[in-house]
Amino acid sequence: MALEKKSGYRKNFSLSVTFIALISILFVLSLFLAFNYSKKSIENEFVSEKVNVLEQSIQSYNEFFQNKIPEVSYYNGFLDSATASKFVDTITLKYPFVSKVMFYDSEVKNTPVKDGMNAGHFSIGPKSIFQFGRTVKPDSIKLFSEEDTRSFKVNDDFNGMALKLVRFIDQLDTASVPSQEELFTNFSVVLSNKITYLNIPRQEDLKMYKEMLQRKLEPSPVYQQDMLVFELNPYKIKVINTRPLLYQSIKVEPLTYDPIDTSDENITTEIALPGAFSDFKLYFTSSKSYIKKEIFIYFLPIALVLLLVYGVLLLVAFLIYRNLNINSKMFKLQYDFVNNLTHEFKTPVSVIKIAGNNIKSAPSLSQKEQHLYGKILDEEADKLNGLMNKLLAFTQIENKAIKLNQEEVNIKDFIESTIESHTLKHPDFDITYEVVGFKTFITDPVLLGSLFDNLAENAYKYSKPENKKLHISAKLIKGVLVFRFADKGIGIPSSELNNIFKKFFRIQNEYNQMGSVGLGLAFCKELVNFMLGEITVKSKVGVGTEFKIVLPYNS
Repeated sequence: MALEKKSGYRKNFSLSVTFIALISILFVLSLFLAFNYSKKSIENEFVSEKVNVLEQSIQSYNEFFQNKIPEVSYYNGFLDSATASKFVDTITLKYPFVSKVMFYDSEVKNTPVKDGMNAGHFSIGPKSIFQFGRTVKPDSIKLFSEEDTRSFKVNDDFNGMALKLVRFIDQLDTASVPSQEELFTNFSVVLSNKITYLNIPRQEDLKMYKEMLQRKLEPSPVYQQDMLVFELNPYKIKVINTRPLLYQSIKVEPLTYDPIDTSDENITTEIALPGAFSDFKLYFTSSKSYIKKEIFIYFLPIALVLLLVYGVLLLVAFLIYRNLNINSKMFKLQYDFVNNLTHEFKTPVSVIKIAGNNIKSAPSLSQKEQHLYGKILDEEADKLNGLMNKLLAFTQIENKAIKLNQEEVNIKDFIESTIESHTLKHPDFDITYEVVGFKTFITDPVLLGSLFDNLAENAYKYSKPENKKLHISAKLIKGVLVFRFADKGIGIPSSELNNIFKKFFRIQNEYNQMGSVGLGLAFCKELVNFMLGEITVKSKVGVGTEFKIVLPYNS
């Protein structure tokens, strides 16, 4: 059996080691794949997340272009220099990328103008031109006025916008109303770093412009038009880095920008700016060591999940290994139990059979022989009966199939009776006792007797011939009864103390070679538990063992 146990242990251990090795390899492989996946994901994000950065960074430009510039139309062409200056101040304060604004306070006439655009009977020209902005010193400069005697030629921005207005009016269908998007498109010009905007006339004014373009009207009408040219500085765009752990540096660069440093240590990407900034781009740069931080941040949760799964699998491996060992031990215990029980039954049965054969084969028996064989048959039958009763009682107590038979017990008489029965059986057994604090108590004498008998038998069995001694003490301490059974036996190894109360467990030593069912101490524990008490043990090898039993005191 020892060889089988060792072989089974090695087999279970080998299976567990193999399983752990496999899951460890899978764990390492999973970590490697997870890291590569994290790296690939972050590299993909490095390329894709630039769109979010662009959207956040140009949000103020979109707001300026779509919401702020159209406010010029609210003045219906009657924007003067003072109001224009205040309007520009609010713009430059809120939108730093607007560096300079040219304001054209213009008129639409049915008569030719000196400076401006003349198309048939339709003409548009500036009354005055002002320049505003942070880069302008002082903040407001008057560039032109009709009262000036000096000559002034309007620039291409004004002429281009005027030409666009003429073409729009020429193609205008006065029977329908143009959409706001159509109007905004035709009354604004977006060039590189510059936006020109002419206030949108009312529908009635547009119809009048159409007539003015076709013929000369009397009296000659005059309409006010305001045009603003916004010069933009793309380097003043506030770049909003939505992924600071991903992008180490984000700069506004020309589209033609090509970095001199093309080191493999850096990774780069770019995206073009829209609208008036279309000649520029956002240029993203990060070193590979910088990106690693983001990779590890992405990888860490995945690694923790894998580690958790690995830990669960290790726990499963441990539980399987433990259960296999427990099952192996249980099989061994059951095997030993059957063998030992068979031996326990076989010995008295063999003796009875031998005695029966002797009686049957003898022609006649003397009185002495009859007495001898009768005594042998009676003792062996008692052994069988005792063994059967112990197994039955153990099962009944374990399943709570019996009830306590409460009787008053005189403790001194009870202990002395136990001592007499054991010294009669074992004349070399030296048993002493002491009782302190009480004389009688209520308990089940049969169960208590079984408990005393088992502990006394153990003390005798596991003691050397010269040390077969047992001291029993019974004391009333703080309302409970404390019984101690102290012997001078061989003792119990500390490694076995947690197992001695288990069913079918037997300590392997020279005193157990003749076989034992392994129910004695397990039976004692069940008895004590059934009597609402507790049993503990302390022992030292070569010195002795002491069992301590605590029972409730019922007087």
